[in-house]
Formats: sequence, C-alpha cells, structure tokens
Amino acid sequence: MNDVLVLGAGLAGLVAARKLASGGADVVVLEARNRVGGRLEQVRVDEGRPAQLGGEVVGPVHTAYLELVEELALTVEPSYTEVRGQTTFDLYDGVERGDGFPFRNGAERDDLERVEGLWGELVGSIDPDDPWSYPDAARLDGASVGDWLRSVDALPSTVRRLHVSSLYLADGSSEQTSLLAALRKNAAVGDRTFYSEELWESLQVTEGSAEVALRLAADLGERVRLGAEVSRVSVANGGCRVTLATGEELEAEALVCALPVGVVSRVRLDGVDPERLRSLRRQRSALAAKVVAVYERSVWDEVGANGLSEGEHLLGSTWPQREGVLSALVPPERLAYLLALTEEDRDEVVQEALARMFGPTARDTREIYHRVWATEPFTRGYVTHWWPGDVLRVGPLHGTHAPPFYVCGSDQWVAGYLEGAVATGSSAASAALGGSD
Repeated sequence: MNDVLVLGAGLAGLVAARKLASGGADVVVLEARNRVGGRLEQVRVDEGRPAQLGGEVVGPVHTAYLELVEELALTVEPSYTEVRGQTTFDLYDGVERGDGFPFRNGAERDDLERVEGLWGELVGSIDPDDPWSYPDAARLDGASVGDWLRSVDALPSTVRRLHVSSLYLADGSSEQTSLLAALRKNAAVGDRTFYSEELWESLQVTEGSAEVALRLAADLGERVRLGAEVSRVSVANGGCRVTLATGEELEAEALVCALPVGVVSRVRLDGVDPERLRSLRRQRSALAAKVVAVYERSVWDEVGANGLSEGEHLLGSTWPQREGVLSALVPPERLAYLLALTEEDRDEVVQEALARMFGPTARDTREIYHRVWATEPFTRGYVTHWWPGDVLRVGPLHGTHAPPFYVCGSDQWVAGYLEGAVATGSSAASAALGGSD
C-alpha cells in the first residue's frame, strides 16, 4: 500500500506529487494519457522554436507559478503584450485594426470608461476568499455579466465590447457567466478593470510552459505511471482503493484528485460525502479548443499587425507565441462550427480566417495543430465556466479537503488556471502531509 495516490499528471498533480515526495511520502501518480502535462503540451517545429499547444501565459500576480518556474531553473520573458503593431478586430461588419476596440465615437468610448468605473467599485466590495458572505450574493450570482451591463444602462457598444472580450478569453459568454464569479476573479488579483492583460498575461516561460511539467515529471521518475486510466475510486479512513480501466487495483492511505472536473464526473467515487461530491460535480468547464498555426516567419508583421486579435467569428482570439508561431482559441459559442468540420477541412477553414485578418500570406502555414479540449476524453473542457447561480450551487465546500480525500487542479478557484494548478497542488499536498490547508 502506498502512502498517497495522485490522480492525474497535469500540472496540479505533478506539483502535489513533488511536494508529497519531498515530504517523505511514498507517492504514485496515475495518468491516463501516454504523456504528462494535461493541458500543458508542446512540440518542437525546429531546433529553436517550441510551440505550446496548451497553456502559455501568466502575469506578475501568479506568484506560486513564477516561484515554481524559478525553482526549476527555468526563465520568464515578456509575452505578446510587448509585441509591436496594431490589434486586429475580426468583427461581423468587417476587419479593423487599431490600438483599441473600434468604437464609432467618443460617446461610446466614454460609456465604456463609465461602466468600467462602476465595475471596479463592485470588484472592491467582494472578498475573493469568501464570495458567499457578500450581503447580496444570491442576486449577484443569479445575474449574468450581460444582465448587469444592461442594469447600469450600458450602451449597446459597451455590451458588444464585453461580449467580444468573452469570446477572446473563451471562458463563456458574458450572457451566461455569473456576475459574482466574474467579480470574484478580478478581486483575487486586485484587477479593477474588465481585464488587464498586464496583470494576467504579460509573462511566459522562455523554454516553453510545458517544460515546467516535463521537469517536474523527470524529478518524480518512476513514481509517474502513464496509461493508467482511473475508472473507480473508493475512499475510506482505513485505506483508499483505485480501480483502473484495466481492472488493476491500487491501495493507499490517501488520495489526491487532480483530474479535471469534466473527467471527475465520469469516475465513480464511493465514500465521498454526498454534499462534497455534489459540490465537486456542480462545476462545469468551458467547452473550447485551441489552434496553433506555425509559419516560417511572422506574416502578420506584413500588414502592421501584432498578431493579437479579437473576433466574432470562429477564432475568438489570436496571439503570437514567438516568431512565426500563432495561438488561437475557439470559444464555446463557436465550438460547434469546428466540430461540424471534418478533420481534413479544419485547416482550410482556419487558414481562411487567418487570411481574412492578416492577409493572403497567412494561408501559407507550415503546420496547424488542433487541440479540441472539449471532446478530449481526459480533459473534457478548458477553464471553469461559472454559469449564473453556480457560485451558490457549488458552495463553500469548493476546493476544500476531507481527509483522506484531497482535491486540486486548475479548475479550483485561484487567479489564473496555471496559478490555480500550482497553488492548489501545493495546498493539497500540505494538507495530506498534515500541514495547513
């Protein structure tokens, strides 16, 4: 019998296992895939260019992640926020480029500033560690961000701008996102704007974010078992049991569940308190996809663009990873269009979208990679999408532990999904080792 079994070798599971092992625990990590990293993944298109097919960017507020990067002797550098050129807006009424959203007049720009000021005031009233205690929590949670915008008489241009921003982030439409959850997210890092790229996305790992997971796994060595799909979990103080899809059974004194919430919902969990199980399974993930286009050079430079785009079409956003490598997100509201295509047609449709934004040379991709997280069996989603009412439905048990069952993951409520993975993985390990939660 092992001391601890960690379910999932994504970033959270690897961080938890590393801390458990350093604390003297006999730990084994069970990973269904044939690789580690979960939504961290990379390929090398040539000797000098790693292309990130999963999570990439962080900001200065993501301290747990940045400390881990330093511990692993990796380095950070500025992200796309330092790239020169204009942002592209791929809107239904045409493609435009500029330094900001293409409002038609000063009144529209003034209205966004007015509404953003009201937003910042609300953010300041939320306790990010206990949003449930907010005096009007039920009303804020029951309303969508779109509902709130209309309640403060936001102009249609402001409503549209926030809707395009939600497509850009691919974490769920502003019309189907809990106001309380959105406010809490900003409060966690003190962001009084609608979204500050400087706070959230201005840094990246020079060697590639997936290298973080690879180095963690290398340190763990044979403690990580690949191809070990979990089908059933039994939790008990006298010993926990994990049954793999192959029928093999493993036992341990404790379990750390680092599986994405969409995957957890398909695993049979026996012995977990019903209320805690309901809380865990009431989370839902945004069903999104990522596309990475690789070129010989940064073709967007040729039209004065910086590679950053926001759009109302298939690609909700694009951003440059590095020279000649462009990332894109397909948001939940557009995912059906991607799924309706055959795999052979997907590249062509993406090339058409990129050519519309960045000119005809954007068709000349060297390679296009698709990661449809929404339908991948061991991912089943992107970041957590908090629908109106979800904060209260999930409740204060969210992200807490009930020994010998501990939870962690990027789905947990921490500022930013990479930060969430690292912070909660470390917290779960500390709790399992008998330290503070």
